[in-house]
Amino acid sequence: MEKLKRIIMYVFLAAAAIVCVFPFFWMIISSTNLSVEVTAGRMLPGAHFMENFRKLTASINLVPALWNSLKISLSVTILALVIASLAGYAFEIYRSKAKEVVFNLLLLSMMIPFAALMVPLYQMFSRFSRTMPFMGINTTVAVVLPTFTTAFLIFFFRQSTKMFPKELLEAGRMDGLTELGLFFRLYMPTMKTTYSAAAIITFMSSWNNYLWPLIVLQSPEKRTIPLLISNLGSSYSPDFGVIMTAIVISTLPTALVFFLMQKQFVAGMVGSVK
Repeated sequence: MEKLKRIIMYVFLAAAAIVCVFPFFWMIISSTNLSVEVTAGRMLPGAHFMENFRKLTASINLVPALWNSLKISLSVTILALVIASLAGYAFEIYRSKAKEVVFNLLLLSMMIPFAALMVPLYQMFSRFSRTMPFMGINTTVAVVLPTFTTAFLIFFFRQSTKMFPKELLEAGRMDGLTELGLFFRLYMPTMKTTYSAAAIITFMSSWNNYLWPLIVLQSPEKRTIPLLISNLGSSYSPDFGVIMTAIVISTLPTALVFFLMQKQFVAGMVGSVK
């Protein structure tokens, strides 16, 4: 009976793995085929990847788009890690009734859909365009500011901080460390797995962000890779082989980040502290 349960479990896991991996497999296979073969459902590798790549680089500014996406994603990730961890650390370590009210309001903000915030945000940055052009419409700052941290990320750091050994803080205070010294010299090195998990989540979310950059970035030279891929698919006769090639290239950075940090990601998500 136990052996049968194990067989059923492995069969179920194998089926779930196939369902999850198949879209990526089909995407890679399609990037090596012509558009006609993709629409025909060909599931065998072709020999047209370089041809699709040449068509892609001839139709869009691929390198500037990748650089724009990388610049925005790295900026958002760095700011999010610092600010969200500071907030989560403060909410957990320095308890008070007022802070609990603020934290509950912060969690309630997660219920507000981004679509309800787009118009007010656009109006705000439109005003900035007149007074502070460096952070107005069609700037990288306008993309980064509304997205560099989230209520979920603050909640994630606060929950992870519950596992942080508070004795280290007392020992640090006895050694003469300031409150900022405790955070940067004790908390951050100890919570590195949490930072790794948060970095992966934030980087992938920022890299794939589509709606807000679509609204704010109006110049073709400032657009990110998701926007250019969307433009490829909106033509009268889209070349699906070229589109799949662009998707494969745009997926590589996030896949690389995840596979390099997957152990830290798993450890951070389960709340381990080392």
